[in-house]
Amino acid sequence: MKKESEEWRKAEKDVLPEMDKIISDGHLMHTPVEKDHIYLSAPHMGGKELTFIKEAFDVNWISPNGPNVDFFEKEFCEIIGAKYATALSSGTAAIHLALILSNVRRGDEVICSAFTFAASANPVVYQGACPVFVDSEDKTWNMDVNFLEEAIEDRIKKGKKPKAVILAHVYGQSADIDPIVEICKQNDIVLIEDAAESLGSYYEEKHTGLFGKFGAFSFNGNKIITTSGGGMLVSDDKDLIWKAKFLSTQARDSAPHYQHSQVGYNYRLSNVLAGIGRGQLIVLDDRVKARRANYYFYEKMLDRLPGISFMPEADFGRSNRWLTCIIIEPKEFGATRDDIQLALEYEDIESCPLWKPLHLQPVFRGFPYYGSHLSEKLFSKGLCLPSGSNLTDDDKRRVVSVFERKYEEGKKETSKKNF
Repeated sequence: MKKESEEWRKAEKDVLPEMDKIISDGHLMHTPVEKDHIYLSAPHMGGKELTFIKEAFDVNWISPNGPNVDFFEKEFCEIIGAKYATALSSGTAAIHLALILSNVRRGDEVICSAFTFAASANPVVYQGACPVFVDSEDKTWNMDVNFLEEAIEDRIKKGKKPKAVILAHVYGQSADIDPIVEICKQNDIVLIEDAAESLGSYYEEKHTGLFGKFGAFSFNGNKIITTSGGGMLVSDDKDLIWKAKFLSTQARDSAPHYQHSQVGYNYRLSNVLAGIGRGQLIVLDDRVKARRANYYFYEKMLDRLPGISFMPEADFGRSNRWLTCIIIEPKEFGATRDDIQLALEYEDIESCPLWKPLHLQPVFRGFPYYGSHLSEKLFSKGLCLPSGSNLTDDDKRRVVSVFERKYEEGKKETSKKNF
């Protein structure tokens, strides 16, 4: 797989659209005159979405549990290789149901990735449980297996064996899953994969989200594909997915009247939004290729500037490059991350810092943390660049031109000080 991945990446770089025309002696050939707003990650429709939506409207099947929902689940499973799936209102809902089905209750502990979005850990608190945060390793920016092992051993010594591990695959990069799976098995701990950002990403030849007992995906408006708002829960266990569907539709018992024997949730995806999802699935491969092409564009244009480095891609898989992420060393580049973000904003270009680690978030203050503070360093110097699959070459040129200008300004300031 490693050799195949290297060959695939080489071929991928070779077919980037007219890259040689874009670059001239390492500098941009021109700067576009028009300055429309450039989004960080805008929705990108494929064209077939309206067909499926119209079908729902034609038969007036607007509510959940319609044909589009059934087909969306089936087609999603076929594309990523999952056995069973249920379409939900969000990726957060998927994680929440996974925790419920893993019997996580008040007072339990759940280990979570520290370097990710808050929605990955919020459902732990919904259950009245305690999140335990584990830091990242530099190879993937994902959960460090050594700190995971340390956390499990220490929590067990303290008499609080974790009930589950929520492993996030950040920015589309797969975590190093095999050793994490092994540690969870050894300690009889449920593994839940937060694959919200990694649809279209692989570990070896297997799609992310398929290694744990559950995998949770997101179709939020800024993701690789979108249903406006939505998510998917997958599992190899048919009975668990059936139970998830039951809970997601208010846990209504089989009776001729409304009867409920347990608490349920309004988490089901609507038939209309599922139609959008079906249309988006058709173009998933194209969207991943476009995101990866964005990364190679930025890498070729910015890698020559001192103090700029990129999120690594591990050799055991393929990232979807949902967002192109960079680290900026101020002393080498001549400007800080915040300086660059403000300069981009001035040019009507959206960017954002890397995730603020969850153990630093006020809402999670005081919960246990294990790590080397790598995620804090990433947050302090990291920036996400515009990465939508509908970016034009001119859009990306505009982004790069801001970096070039800030670098030149930094050189001038350094020269003045030295003089």
